[in-house]
Amino acid sequence: MATGSSFSITTPIFYVNDAPHIGHAYTEVAADVLARWHRQAGDDTWMLTGTDEHGEKILRTATANGVTPQAWADKLVEDSWKPLLETIDIRNDDFIRTTEPRHEENVRRFLQKLYDDGFIYAGEYEGYYCVGCEEYKQLSELVDGTGEYEGLKVCAIHTKPVELLHEKNYFFRMSDFGERLLALYEERPEFVQPESARNEVVQFVRQGLSDLSISRSTFDWGVKVPWDDSHVVYVWFDALLNYITAAGYGSDDEAFARRWPAVHLVGKDILRFHAVIWPAMLMAAGLEVPARVFGHGWLLVGGEKMSKSKLTGIAPNEITDTFGSDAFRYYFMRAITLGQDGSFSWEDLSARYHAELANGFGNLASRGLSMVQRYFDGVVPESGTPGEAEQEIARIALGAAENADAAIDRLAVGDAIAQVWTLVDALNGYITEQEPWALAKDPGSRDRLATVLYTVTEGLRALAVLLSPVTPKAAAVLWDSLGATAGLGDLSAQPVRDAGRWGQLPAGTTVSVPAPLFPRIDESAQ
Repeated sequence: MATGSSFSITTPIFYVNDAPHIGHAYTEVAADVLARWHRQAGDDTWMLTGTDEHGEKILRTATANGVTPQAWADKLVEDSWKPLLETIDIRNDDFIRTTEPRHEENVRRFLQKLYDDGFIYAGEYEGYYCVGCEEYKQLSELVDGTGEYEGLKVCAIHTKPVELLHEKNYFFRMSDFGERLLALYEERPEFVQPESARNEVVQFVRQGLSDLSISRSTFDWGVKVPWDDSHVVYVWFDALLNYITAAGYGSDDEAFARRWPAVHLVGKDILRFHAVIWPAMLMAAGLEVPARVFGHGWLLVGGEKMSKSKLTGIAPNEITDTFGSDAFRYYFMRAITLGQDGSFSWEDLSARYHAELANGFGNLASRGLSMVQRYFDGVVPESGTPGEAEQEIARIALGAAENADAAIDRLAVGDAIAQVWTLVDALNGYITEQEPWALAKDPGSRDRLATVLYTVTEGLRALAVLLSPVTPKAAAVLWDSLGATAGLGDLSAQPVRDAGRWGQLPAGTTVSVPAPLFPRIDESAQ
């Protein structure tokens, strides 16, 4: 992607009724790493996240707790959801709440347009409704209940009984868009990714689409239907519109033109909403479909998808309190391939933290800067003529930057980090082979020692830039320790796609030795 392009990315807006767990944080971090990379590249970047606050589940929970649904949502957003972003060091550009006037007003505007253009009609609907999913269920999505629910049909996801509802609702003519959607998937194979997600969506649409019930009249916690205030908009129809109401739809045409279409990063369990219903809604309104819909896998704990009700949810701060936000971000992006399910374990987290972050990257920074301090009084020496070993490091740095950028374009965050790590490993190997401590004992090898330590510090300069989207705190400390701001400017101003160009750190720069970037953690304290 050329520098100066625009890049917009969204997370799903999370349902405030649940407390955040590492599954939510995983999506946030993936979107944030991608956004930080593009921002660091000089692209016009916009990252959106937020909360979904309407629907029957919120109303019931708030009522059970003796408060209004608005008060319930306000408390959860301030006490749980916004603090999550600080815990894992997310740098979002906007935070949308579906109870904000900017959202509700433009949901009504969108809905009125579809109604005026004949895409919405009144009808009656009877079906099984799962309050937990806020969704009507097909029989194939239900299972027989057991235990206290024996004899009842239960939702396969929540294992709680569904309700048989008969309502007069408004319907969206989604069945009109099956052929157009199939043409979209055919013409733009990258529209739904990964391939497994795309195949599932294509197969679903090929079976034929039904019209979608888009209103409820049995409760009033939601956006009122503009031409009939006895109905509120179906929570999913309302929620999906956050992506354009935050981008400026209906309120700021210039911002909307810059920020839309966006890349959507979503869990695979909500893929159909984003890859089928949402593009059909946009087509009906005459708007561009998303740039891409990427369905990532689930985080598994003990072989099961995390769930608050099954007590397998792990709060992000349980990890960050011990390992820090950088390690959280690095681990989930490196250990789990975005797009596939992945298992979390404390043992794997601890092993990777110590092997890759503490011993690999952190120790490299400490050793390299300590030797500059010891042998050159903390001043980066002038490099002599580079030999084959130095030229190889420069080649690896250039390749790491180019290959990582290409991986980011594919949304392959783990591959991007692996590419950057080729430079970490190469520099560690280079130090071992060149033995600067031995060179320092020989006055005749002074020039060679200078070349070796310039190579190490310049490699660390490249790593600080390349890793700043993934481990922003450690990268900032390393940049300061390199004294690089004086000669090169702030870390945030370094173009990430140019990070591999060799020879940027000026000789004569004064370095300092930081505290360990990733201190070893006493296993008994975990």
